[in-house]
Amino acid sequence: MLTNSNIRVKWHVESNCIKTEWCTPLSSTSQTVLDILDQDCLDTYFQPICSLIDGSVFGYESLARLANNPSTNICQIFRNAIVTRTIIFLDMRCRENAVKKASELGLANRSNLLFINTAPDVLTDDAHSVKMACDMVKKYGFKNEQVVIEITEEGNGHNCQFMKRVIQEYKDAGFKIAIDDFGAGYGGLAMLSNIEPDFIKIDRQFISDIDKAAIKYNLVDSIVTLCHRLGIKVIAEGIERDEELKIVQSMGIEFGQGYLLGRPASTFNFNAVPIPKRHNISKSTREISTIFDITEYVEPLTPDTNIFEAQRRFFQDKRLQMIPVIENSRIIGIIQRNRFLENKLIGNFGFGMHINAKKKIKQLMEVPSMIVEADLYIEEVAQRINGREFELLYDDICVTSHGKYVGTVTIAKLLHTITEQNIRLAKNQNPLTGLPGNDAIRKVIQKKIDQHIHFDIHFDVCYIDINHFKPYNDHYGFEKGDLVIQTLAQILVDSVAYSEHEQFNFIGHIGGDDFILMLHPKDSLNISAKIIDKMEKELITFHGEEDFQKGYYVSKNRKNETEIFPLLSIAIAIVSTEVTCITSYAHLASVAAEVKKAAKQKAYQTKKSAICRDRRLNG
Repeated sequence: MLTNSNIRVKWHVESNCIKTEWCTPLSSTSQTVLDILDQDCLDTYFQPICSLIDGSVFGYESLARLANNPSTNICQIFRNAIVTRTIIFLDMRCRENAVKKASELGLANRSNLLFINTAPDVLTDDAHSVKMACDMVKKYGFKNEQVVIEITEEGNGHNCQFMKRVIQEYKDAGFKIAIDDFGAGYGGLAMLSNIEPDFIKIDRQFISDIDKAAIKYNLVDSIVTLCHRLGIKVIAEGIERDEELKIVQSMGIEFGQGYLLGRPASTFNFNAVPIPKRHNISKSTREISTIFDITEYVEPLTPDTNIFEAQRRFFQDKRLQMIPVIENSRIIGIIQRNRFLENKLIGNFGFGMHINAKKKIKQLMEVPSMIVEADLYIEEVAQRINGREFELLYDDICVTSHGKYVGTVTIAKLLHTITEQNIRLAKNQNPLTGLPGNDAIRKVIQKKIDQHIHFDIHFDVCYIDINHFKPYNDHYGFEKGDLVIQTLAQILVDSVAYSEHEQFNFIGHIGGDDFILMLHPKDSLNISAKIIDKMEKELITFHGEEDFQKGYYVSKNRKNETEIFPLLSIAIAIVSTEVTCITSYAHLASVAAEVKKAAKQKAYQTKKSAICRDRRLNG
C-alpha cells in the first residue's frame, strides 16, 4: 500500500501547479506537511492594511490558515516545512491559493494591493523563477503591479548579492517589494540597503505599548525618519489599541495593520475604517529641515503615454503645474503645464493639437530644470533656485532618493515653509505648544521690568507648574503627557482671552510642564482660578474613568518605589510688583523660587491645585 511517505510534491512548469511524485520515505514531520498539501487543507484569510490618514483600505495581506481549524498556529507548520525542506512547495501552494482566492473575491479588478509573504530562501531556490510568478499572477487576472512580495528578515544571512539580483528581477517585472517584520531579525539594515524595498512593515513588538515605552518610540521614530528619507513607505503592524494608533499616526506613518483596524477574514471588506483624524505631533515637535519633509507625490507619466493623458490631468486638476516623466523609477523629463498647453497643444498658429496628436510624451517632454536629493536642506534648495533661468524660475522641483523619483515640491510651498520657519524662529516658539519660549520670555519680562522701574507700571507674573507630572508621564505614557501640556497651553490661551487688561497679557512656555503668564495685578487671581477650574474638568480625560472615580493612581516615584499619587493638579505662584519692587530678571527668578515652593507645598498638602500670590499676601 502506498502512503504519503512514498510521495513528494514538485512544481511543474508545464502545468503551472503543484503535483506529487514518488520518492523515498520522508520523516513523520515532513509527511504532515505533505498531508496538508495533498488533502488541500489550506485556506487563505486576508487582513486589511489601511491608510492612517483617512482609513481607506490600501491593501490586504494574505495569511495561510488550515481550512478545518483556522485558529491553528500555522507558524509551526511552516517551521516544520523548513526543517524538512518542503518549504518551497508549501510556500508556492499558499501563494497560489492567495492569488486565486483574491481573484475569485474580485480584488483583481480593484486598485487595492495584495501582499503575499515569502521567505528569502524560497525566492532564491532553483525551483523558483520570476516567470512562474508572472504566469501565476496573469492566470488569475492580476497585474504584477498589484502584488507586493513580503520578505521576512529571517533566513537572509547568506548570498546577499544573489538575493539582490533576484529581487531586482521582481522589481523589473513590476512587482512591489516589502520587508516584513522589520526589526525582528538581525539583518534588517543590511537587507534594507541591499534590496531597497517599496515598503517596510515594522514588527508588532515595537508597536505594542509604544505609547508607554520611550525606547520603542525613539526606535520606531528613527526607522520612520530613515525610510522617509529613502522614499520608502512604512506600515505599522500589530496596532491593537487607540493609543498605539495615535502614536503611529503622529509619526507620519502612512499605513497600519492590526486587530484595531481589521481582523483577518475569509472575505474582503472594502469599506474604510473609522479612525481619528491624524494629529501631526511629530511635525510639531521636529522642525522641517529637508526638502523631503514637504515633498508631495505626484503620479508620474511614462514615456510612451499619449499626450492627451497629460491634457486630461491638467484639465482635471487646476492646481497641477508639472508632471514628472519616469522610466525605471528615474526621472527622464517633465511636462510643465503652461508651456505644454500653450506650445504643444495650441502652438503659434493653433495647429499644435493637429501636429502633435499622435505623439507620445517622450517626444514632447522637457529636461527637468531642477532635480534634488531628498536629504538636501531646504535652505540649500532655495539657494539653488536662484541659479535657474528666468522662464524656469517657478517650475516645480523634482525630488529623488538615490536617484529614484519620490515626488515634487512647488515653489509656493517652499517659500511658505521658509517663511513659517523664519516666523517661528523669530517668535522662539516652543515646538510642542507653539507658545513663545525662553528667549522671548526673557525679553518681554525685561521690557515690563523697565516699564515698572521708570514709569511705575505694575504687573503680576504667574508661574504655573503641574504637580506630580513625572510619575503621571511614566504611568500613562508620554503621549498622554504631551496631551496634558498641550491642553494646559490651550487653557491658558482661552483663560486670558478678552480680559479687561488685554494689553498686559503674555503667555510663555518655559519648558516641560512649566508655563508663565504676565497679567495685570487685578486679573491674576481671577484668571488663575479660571485656569484651575478648566483643568479640573479635563481630569477624566487625562486619567480615564476608572482612575478618575478612584481619585488616585499607583505609579513609581523618583526613588523607583511604588506610591499612590493623587489626580493631576497645578500650582500657580504669583509674583507681584505691587508687593516687591522687581529690579532685574534674576531678582524676579529669586523671588519666584520662594513663591513657587510655597505653592507646591500647599498643593501637596491639600492634594489639589493651589494658588500662592507672594507669601506676604498669602493668607
